[in-house]
Amino acid sequence: MQHTRTLAGIALAAAAVVTLAGCSATSSASTSSGSGGGDSDWKTATSAESAGGMDALVKAAKAEGQLNVIALPPTWANYGKIIDGFEKKYDIKVNSANPNGSSADEVAAVKSQKGQSTAPDVLDLGNAVMQQNLDLLTDYKVANWSDIPDTLKDADGKWTRDYTGLMSIGYDSSKIQDAPKDLNDLLDSEYNGKVSIAGDPTQANQAASAVYLAALENGGSADDITKGVDYFGKLKQAGNFQNVLPTQATVASGETPVVIQWSYNNLAWGPAAGSSGNKNWKTVVPEGQALGSYYSQAINKDAPHPAAARLWQEYIASPDAQNLYLQAGAFPSTLAAMEQSGTVDKDALEAAGGMPKDYVELTDAQVTDAAKVLAAKWSATMGS
Repeated sequence: MQHTRTLAGIALAAAAVVTLAGCSATSSASTSSGSGGGDSDWKTATSAESAGGMDALVKAAKAEGQLNVIALPPTWANYGKIIDGFEKKYDIKVNSANPNGSSADEVAAVKSQKGQSTAPDVLDLGNAVMQQNLDLLTDYKVANWSDIPDTLKDADGKWTRDYTGLMSIGYDSSKIQDAPKDLNDLLDSEYNGKVSIAGDPTQANQAASAVYLAALENGGSADDITKGVDYFGKLKQAGNFQNVLPTQATVASGETPVVIQWSYNNLAWGPAAGSSGNKNWKTVVPEGQALGSYYSQAINKDAPHPAAARLWQEYIASPDAQNLYLQAGAFPSTLAAMEQSGTVDKDALEAAGGMPKDYVELTDAQVTDAAKVLAAKWSATMGS
């Protein structure tokens, strides 16, 4: 696979050639919807309109004063700027817990902290974990519900897909002489002890997606990701797999010079990030079937700040936040609607070049089957 794709964010690295391819809260929740009639309890409101309108929602959320998010690293899909934007627009403090956590960690926090003010209000989940925990979520439809394609949302509003990137290879060009063109290049001796993925594939969607891509590259399919597990077994046998959670710090130290992760995360670690990025960090998305996976937004049905949780959903679905995803190299779910309405960030869209035509995303059923394969085979194959 030799083809490369240019994604949003590359334009920010003018001199660089980039080839492309998730605290505590102390306030108690206020559930009054204010004036306007309708549902008087924001814990059960299925839309802003049902509980008095957007003004009532904003008023109730400000009265709560806080929002608990979890597993949202500042560099992940521009979440640092998205959180800042929400805080400044509504004067609501965002408590960000366990920023490097996985989707499984999010669910564990919801369960273990139920009834506590520290529990997550909102979730940003990979599909496999979400499908296994739908009973933890509540229905809510944002004001611009029609802007989200039917294929990217639950009919009742239990979840909405929000953004996707492409699975990619990031590498430090000062330590890797020849740019990898696909995952099979990483089996070469040059990569001894240098390749890592972002977590445990049985727990984290991003890591699982690296296995999915390996399956597609090695004769497997979205219906059977066994060959992806086999690939990582070979990578370990070659001595090339590094069982370390990669971060910008581990990249800087030389511990993880090659990372398989979402394109928007690799971009955020490279020249496009400016002074905070690694000038030698480059990103490659292999030719052929581009593997993506939309992450989903959802509200904890027992959210301690139910109005703020719903206001966050409104903000996340707005052009302001959707364009911030796009600026980071992540394709937002309302992209088509923003193009039609003229609210899209045209510079970011031009840099992105649009979704690849050969984009592949596992269906809910395929994700469920893949999770079974990973549960049965990953530990045995990797010896962990």
